[in-house]
Amino acid sequence: MKTSLHQQTVRNLAQFRYKLRCFLRFSENAARQCGVTPQQHQLLLGIAGFTESGRVTISELAEFLQEKNNSVVGLVERARESGLVRRQAGSSDRRQVVVSLTPRGEAILTKLTLLHREEVKRLRAGFLSRRKTPLHSGRRLH
Repeated sequence: MKTSLHQQTVRNLAQFRYKLRCFLRFSENAARQCGVTPQQHQLLLGIAGFTESGRVTISELAEFLQEKNNSVVGLVERARESGLVRRQAGSSDRRQVVVSLTPRGEAILTKLTLLHREEVKRLRAGFLSRRKTPLHSGRRLH
């Protein structure tokens, strides 16, 4: 038989997972509305925020995105073709590829960041409240 502590832990995990999915759905929709894919949005975030320099290597992006290097190379190339990022050889190791944002990439990331900041504020209030969100209420958020 399940203990009440176990039941409460499962309920808390379910609520947390639900709220994460709501945020991710919001983020995916916001990216599309700004003309980029959700993966491109994550790429822009990784370039601008994973290191302090605003420039990253393919390996750093692979770590940030939790993807394999060859998958990231394809994503970067598609983003380059869309005018979101620029690639250049590393200064100390020409085999290394360094990726940075273009002005277009920066503008889209700025817009998305402002939208996400407001959504995080809204969700933070929900995470901190004791009010329970019904998981099976039949309504969809976003």
